[in-house]
Amino acid sequence: MLKAQLPFLVRFLVLLLMPTCAYALEEADPVLAEITNFRQYSASFASSGQPSREQFQSLADQGFERVVYIAFTNNDNALSDADRLVKSLGMEYMHVPVDFNNPLADDFYAFADSMRRNPDKKTLLHCQVNARATAFSFLYRVIYEDVPVAEAKADMNSVWQPNAVWRDFIFAVLEENGISPDCESCDWTPPPPQN
Repeated sequence: MLKAQLPFLVRFLVLLLMPTCAYALEEADPVLAEITNFRQYSASFASSGQPSREQFQSLADQGFERVVYIAFTNNDNALSDADRLVKSLGMEYMHVPVDFNNPLADDFYAFADSMRRNPDKKTLLHCQVNARATAFSFLYRVIYEDVPVAEAKADMNSVWQPNAVWRDFIFAVLEENGISPDCESCDWTPPPPQN
């Protein structure tokens, strides 16, 4: 019986002893490191831009159990059959289309409710470039995982500095949950609009 459990125990110990899961995952599968703006926050939660077909296979191979997509399916690099592909790989698929120019608190809570039902289910949250997804990740980690605002903000800023629409959205959701966005190192100044 112990022999049958050995592979699981070895994987568990490797993840436990690695300094960060992002490095462990990138070393284990370089294909995941190639996913646009891939970020691993914990052993069970990551976000990214749009994975390719091959990268979805690598996610399944790395033990991901749930994929949540929060952009529209008509984006140029979206996979029109991502739902079928993900399910064929044995993962759960959830789609919460979020308008980049008008994110809604209900969109965030739909995602958060799913996460909270099964918080240990290894999940990839993705959009097209990981802007929407890092903002949702920031909120989820701060509100439900008690990650300090400064730490979650630094992770989000490794991908982008939210524009005014997203900053205001983040502030509103934090306020609904009685959390201040302020921290010593946090600069919430939106970048200048692009022409």
